[in-house]
Amino acid sequence: MQFSAWLSVTASGFPYRKLSRYNSYVVVNLNIAIVHTPKRIAVLGATGSIGSQTLDIIEKHPELYKAQVLAAGRRADNLIGLALRHKPRLAIIGDESLLPQLRAALEPHGIATAAGPKALAECVEAADIDMVLTATVGYSGLEPTIHAIKAGKDIALANKETLVVAGNLVNRLLDESQSTIYPVDSEHSAIAQCLRGENAATVERLLITASGGPFRTWTHEQIAKATPDDALRHPNWSMGAKITIDSASMMNKAFEIIEAHHLFHIEPSRISAVVHPQSIVHSMVEFTDGAVKAQFGVPDMHLPIAYALGCNTRLSGAEKSLRLEDYATLTFEKPDSKRFPCLDFAQICLERGGTAACAVNAANEVAVQSFLQGLITFPQIFEVNMLTLEASTFVAVPEYEDFVAVNAEARRRATEFCKSI
Repeated sequence: MQFSAWLSVTASGFPYRKLSRYNSYVVVNLNIAIVHTPKRIAVLGATGSIGSQTLDIIEKHPELYKAQVLAAGRRADNLIGLALRHKPRLAIIGDESLLPQLRAALEPHGIATAAGPKALAECVEAADIDMVLTATVGYSGLEPTIHAIKAGKDIALANKETLVVAGNLVNRLLDESQSTIYPVDSEHSAIAQCLRGENAATVERLLITASGGPFRTWTHEQIAKATPDDALRHPNWSMGAKITIDSASMMNKAFEIIEAHHLFHIEPSRISAVVHPQSIVHSMVEFTDGAVKAQFGVPDMHLPIAYALGCNTRLSGAEKSLRLEDYATLTFEKPDSKRFPCLDFAQICLERGGTAACAVNAANEVAVQSFLQGLITFPQIFEVNMLTLEASTFVAVPEYEDFVAVNAEARRRATEFCKSI
């Protein structure tokens, strides 16, 4: 006879309000034997940086985790290699034209295949999925995350745009579901760790750290002439092109402030960014008694990924140890919104609410791609985002269909602005 064993992960005053399944128990003659069944994970964005590091952890701990579904956008060859290595039940490719290639390579090995957004949304609802790791890039993470919440799955969220675009909607759905979101972003994981065991009433500020990116010490004039190669040279982190450009513009910090507001239910006025070039302090929480708690770690994503997969439990050896004696100086600076105006979108979007952040997110995806293609300059990323925000339809209390419509409209308008600029 089997029973489900559940581990509470609540923290006073904060949204860790759900339970997460860990083991099955077999009862024989009133003696309870613990059978450790691996947590079955759907890895969305398996071929990206976060996805590959997640699979590193799964491979090192097969007794804890199993990659049950692997999904990617267009990198069929990479997905095939990962699927042959990790043996998931199902592999999904976003580009439906690549399904024949995927099917021919994997189905002879007993691995089912599928393609397209519908398959991605449906896979997270399957009974044999315990957790969904959402590491897709941009707006594409929203729909499968909503399906996972409605299906009651726990979510390790690395796709910040999900909460940026539709944070209020996601929180409404969470209130009606057994799901819990565990943040994978290093900054939000750090805040979650600092808040464990604390009372929400004692929190003064959330301090989200930023490396400053490759242009931290550049002048206005230098930034105006920056090339894509310049912007892709992040000093500390190895990430995909989109998030690396967002780091250079500090748009990623604007998005992280919005995400932190929805994750931790702290007023926007009490969430700030602070530049920390060494990327050792991943974020901090200031309390009403003047104390500040910080989470330190090397600039590597294995620790926050493992912390999320384990539902806020620690996995020994997930990340190489930090030796503070190796760092002579840790510095902190106030960010310069004049050189990095994209940072202002955090307060603009949170003040307006509704679909404002959805429009900016869509515009930014288009603008970043246009910059990488050499169609616009680096400062024009901000210009395209602002023009699109002002021109796009605004819905004050949106439902999912409104986000779909505004996203499509904003992309169209941003594309037109990139051409006209």
